[in-house]
Amino acid sequence: MQPPVTLISDAQSAEETFLRQIFVRDQMAEWSRDPLVMARADGVHYWDIHGRRYLDALSGIYVVSVGHNNRRVIEAMRQQLDVLHFSPPMHGTNPVAVRLANLLAEVSPGDLNTCKFECGGAEVTEAAIKLARQYHRLTGHPGKYKIVSRYQSWHGSTMGSLAASGLKSRKTVNEPLPAGFLHALPPTCYRCPYGKRYDGGACGITCADVIEQMIDLEDPETVAAIMVEPIGHTGGVIDPPPEYLPLLREYCDRHNVLLIFDEIITGAGRTGRMFAAETFGVTPDVLCTGKGLSGGFAPISAMIVRRPIADVFWGPIETNPGFVEGHTNEGHPVACAAAIAVLQEILERDLCANARQQGDRLRAGFERLAAKFDCIGDIRGKGLLQAIEFVEDREGRRSFPKSVNFGVRVGRRALAHGLLCRFDPNWIAFGPPLISTAEQIDEMLAILERSLAETLDEVLSARRDA
Repeated sequence: MQPPVTLISDAQSAEETFLRQIFVRDQMAEWSRDPLVMARADGVHYWDIHGRRYLDALSGIYVVSVGHNNRRVIEAMRQQLDVLHFSPPMHGTNPVAVRLANLLAEVSPGDLNTCKFECGGAEVTEAAIKLARQYHRLTGHPGKYKIVSRYQSWHGSTMGSLAASGLKSRKTVNEPLPAGFLHALPPTCYRCPYGKRYDGGACGITCADVIEQMIDLEDPETVAAIMVEPIGHTGGVIDPPPEYLPLLREYCDRHNVLLIFDEIITGAGRTGRMFAAETFGVTPDVLCTGKGLSGGFAPISAMIVRRPIADVFWGPIETNPGFVEGHTNEGHPVACAAAIAVLQEILERDLCANARQQGDRLRAGFERLAAKFDCIGDIRGKGLLQAIEFVEDREGRRSFPKSVNFGVRVGRRALAHGLLCRFDPNWIAFGPPLISTAEQIDEMLAILERSLAETLDEVLSARRDA
């Protein structure tokens, strides 16, 4: 049963108050023309302050893994509040943090079995950068400090994670950024930056080979880590060729470089396995996860480290300071309780299997749309993280002109029709909660189809009238 709709009595007044008091992610002047203010949520739906319902095909922002208003998680948090709501992080830990660490060790691939908790994605990727540099210092290679990442990546808003990111729109305004960060071109097979075609690996996987060349040209004794998202999100859900991540693993082993997976988005079942490391069959040295880990009920992230790496930080304090990193709310008992409940939901309800099953349904739906609309050029992703790229010319893979802003127009129409998804000028992405049903996936697709048809009509009409 859906909870009753509760409206703010003076919605416009409330919006004006919010506008004065908060900053939002989008440019304020543009957002304020038609502000979206959510009032409540349940399952896979939101309701705004006007009572309009939205299907959440984005899990908020890839966060709401086990659905909104999940009573199991809420009850776990409530019970924890009755016992211990905060523990002193400078002096020790707490039982619920230990239980969460043990559970993550059980569900993580390979010998990823040591955890460090943080409060968000940027904090944990920043921590991974620090860990890589400190690891090499402790093992007698203090000159290894450089981090190789990719263009079109996003690792977070703190200065180190931002420096590792590859988005000029977010970096330039904050430069100069910290030194020691190198960027390679992403493995975008649909638009290979090297002008090649994959054809079962006939391209030589140049996108990976270039990274080893970078390590060699920079001098391996200066490179600490390679940090990548297994599936790059901000470039349009960039699915690497199957050989890519195994090759990175090989290069790291060869040159004494740590392999870091940023699984802030792809972790906690999103790709149909608990971690994308399992989906691609590659175990990194460091795995960073967040977002869906606590289902959005409390801020938490985790850095999970392989045993041989963690052991380096173990020893007498006189010669080994341990891992030098800390935050006030790390290992927060209530956040850890939420994360345990989320993981139990995923495991006991086999939501990874549901992500695979509904992901197959979503892919089939995208393919049906591609058969109907020539403007769909490519379909990418795994499980319940998938995207379609829009093109003006499918055969030539030519994008729409920037002035058309096609993907954004589709996404905004979808929002107007009650569908929340991720949209950029040339692509649109779905990442619904892992609890999504076949009927809900079909409803999401139906709204997308309607929005796509309307946008195409609008664009074609504008061209006829020009």
